[in-house]
Amino acid sequence: MIKRLWPIIRKEFLHLFRDPRSLGLMFFLPVFLLVIYGYAASFDVKNVPLAVLDQDKSSASRALVAKFTQSGYFVLVENLSSTDQFARSLDSGRVKMIFNIPRDFSKKIDARRQAEIQVLVDGADPTWAAAALGYLNGIIQNYQQGLVKVVRPPPLSLETRIWYNPTLRSINFFVPGLICVILMQMAATLTSLTIVSEKEQGTMEALVVSPIRKNELMLGKVLPYVMIAFFDVIMVTALGVFWFGVPFHGNFILLLFGSFVFLMGAMSLGVLISTVAHSSQEAIQLALMATMLPSILLSGFVFPIENMPWVLQGITLFIPARYYMDILRGIFLKGVGLNYLWPNFVLLLLLSTVIMAGSVRRFKKRIE
Repeated sequence: MIKRLWPIIRKEFLHLFRDPRSLGLMFFLPVFLLVIYGYAASFDVKNVPLAVLDQDKSSASRALVAKFTQSGYFVLVENLSSTDQFARSLDSGRVKMIFNIPRDFSKKIDARRQAEIQVLVDGADPTWAAAALGYLNGIIQNYQQGLVKVVRPPPLSLETRIWYNPTLRSINFFVPGLICVILMQMAATLTSLTIVSEKEQGTMEALVVSPIRKNELMLGKVLPYVMIAFFDVIMVTALGVFWFGVPFHGNFILLLFGSFVFLMGAMSLGVLISTVAHSSQEAIQLALMATMLPSILLSGFVFPIENMPWVLQGITLFIPARYYMDILRGIFLKGVGLNYLWPNFVLLLLLSTVIMAGSVRRFKKRIE
């Protein structure tokens, strides 16, 4: 088998090294996409433009506003003089949040009564608005605790500890997912040209008359790309850890093993597409459709699978990126091993095997 397999592997390597543009794309594209997506795909909210209508003009109201401006999440861009300016400020887009502090704010605080503050939020982007409100509630709670300690000892003390991502940085959550999405798209797109290019170049006849079996041909086509993609895994992992500061708590060998299983499935999907497509352009389009949307929308990359309708949840069971996504986040952020991740490894291996078997079965070793 090795004697028949080696010429195919050698041929694919020679093809790659003779085309420096494709080889450079394999090394440059994952790094480029991770940098672009890493900075663009973030739900962290900073420098929220804030306007304040301070009708109380007391030390207590100024201390409250200072809590927000000193937090790093809010920037005071406008001091309003009346409620008539609310609509104009929000409509202009210069302001995303408005505080309306009433005249009796400090009096109620001094009298140990409940003081109300009106907050208006631009909710055109609900994700952004929810994150901003989360920061607002945290700052208000911290301000209240300071008041309670001055007046009397607090009756209840709440101690919260956040595991795995203590700073709640969204980049820590996104980078492992981006690695999965980028590798899925790159792997399937590159290998989608393997069989169809043989047809276009007129070298299919040589493969047909050769003694190599179909499964050996598929394996020989996939393995060179998997080997090169391993360098991409190492590069994007190092970039995520050392450039973006994403913590890595798990076993690197386990990460490489999971990447190998995933890449075998992703690249087998590309070969399967190559056996169906009639041209290189059609192969690339099919590869993008088969990888981009499922890996982004149906893998848990952005949207929790638990919140999807049951029909879509069932479809995600057949998306390899779903299991690789869980493996990456478990290894990166939680540092867990096979004792917790083995179901994902088993299902990912099963899907990769099925996809590879499908590509072998679909390939017909004859001229059509």
